[in-house]
Amino acid sequence: MPDDPAPDTDADPDIDLYEFVDRLCRFETTDGEEAEAAAWTREQFDAFGFDTYEWEADAETLAGHTSFPNDPADIRVENRPSVAGVVEFGDADAGPTLVLNGHLDVVPADADLWTGDPFEPTWSDGRATLTARGAADMKAGLGACVFAALDLRDRVEAGEAAVDGRVVVEAVAGEEDGGIGAAAAALDDPYPFDRDAALVAEPTDLTAVTTTEGTVMKRLTIRGRSAHAATRWRGEDVLPHFERVRAAFQELETERGERVHHDLYEEFEVPWPIVCGRVEAGSWSSTVPGTLTAEWRFGVAPGETVDEVEAEYEQRLAAVVADSEWLSAHPPAFERFSIQFEPAGIAPTEPVVRALADAMADDGLADTDPHGATYGADSRHYVAAGIPTVVFGPGTVEEAHFPDESVEWADVLRAREVIAATARRFLAGDYDRGTESGPDADAETDS
Repeated sequence: MPDDPAPDTDADPDIDLYEFVDRLCRFETTDGEEAEAAAWTREQFDAFGFDTYEWEADAETLAGHTSFPNDPADIRVENRPSVAGVVEFGDADAGPTLVLNGHLDVVPADADLWTGDPFEPTWSDGRATLTARGAADMKAGLGACVFAALDLRDRVEAGEAAVDGRVVVEAVAGEEDGGIGAAAAALDDPYPFDRDAALVAEPTDLTAVTTTEGTVMKRLTIRGRSAHAATRWRGEDVLPHFERVRAAFQELETERGERVHHDLYEEFEVPWPIVCGRVEAGSWSSTVPGTLTAEWRFGVAPGETVDEVEAEYEQRLAAVVADSEWLSAHPPAFERFSIQFEPAGIAPTEPVVRALADAMADDGLADTDPHGATYGADSRHYVAAGIPTVVFGPGTVEEAHFPDESVEWADVLRAREVIAATARRFLAGDYDRGTESGPDADAETDS
């Protein structure tokens, strides 16, 4: 991969954004280690003249939230601060407040699968493409939010725009762990003012995502009977039982794709996908595998609840068990684990969506229609708190969590411009609010 030095000249209007994103991508913010990056980001906010805020989540509070485990000990919140910078315009209390949200944490990177060091950003063809863990998901998007707020302030100070209200730029911890920082902010407002709308800068290919899918995470444990491979008929192999369960779940996935409808998900080949992402079976190569653990992710459509979808898959598992003499006598365990994502959606008539659509159109983006996403995002926490939230950012989710994760720098610059224009339009107050927001807003789900 070419590694061309990026331009370093005061004449470059985007050099500050480049330097911000490049430095942010050098922080290895995996496995709960966001503190150093959060401290650096707050220093940048201070240097920019933002009013700064910081908060940490409370494990006891999150344990009562449907996204998180019931046991506070299973939720890592210590030394995981989230930070925010606030810019006020005109009579701030007379205008609305818009939150621009991005997350600091990234998923781990298997360095053996990368061309270079995942936390040493590589710039190709000058500054055409950035490759680093977090480039797309979503440190470049966070950078676009920061500099969009600065751009709007510059325009107001230059007399080129007149607005009242606030822009809040959030850099939150633990999105990949269920949205620890965003959930805490949604449940217990860290600011002395209300929030009227939000934009989360996840990678959306510069399209407006108004609806995100939910997920339920389940762990399946099947017990058979081990035996020496030389007398395998004396054992009970768990693998055929697992394959029957897997086939039954895939059949249900297909059925749900035909039965559960939503206008924004017609474009997806599999609208409510499931995946068995981890399987561990047996203990020795010459022993019949007598135990199996499988971890699953099940898609939840907007308009459904996590509980409803969980019940469907539990019922399908029960049917497989009923058809097996062995499983009937030795019922599998099927329990939630990790984090759950509730679906969320807002109406396309929400002012923040309309402001974004107009800003996109002005910037020449052809596709300004609302879209759905088959992943979950921190937007759901704000929607649940009554804060209409749209998802829009540079890059593609197809790069997220991938080796050699990359983002096109031109898309980052364009996102910066569109987000700044969205904030200006939203704070100008030119849009009346339409249909109320909610987890099933704009949903047409038939079960």
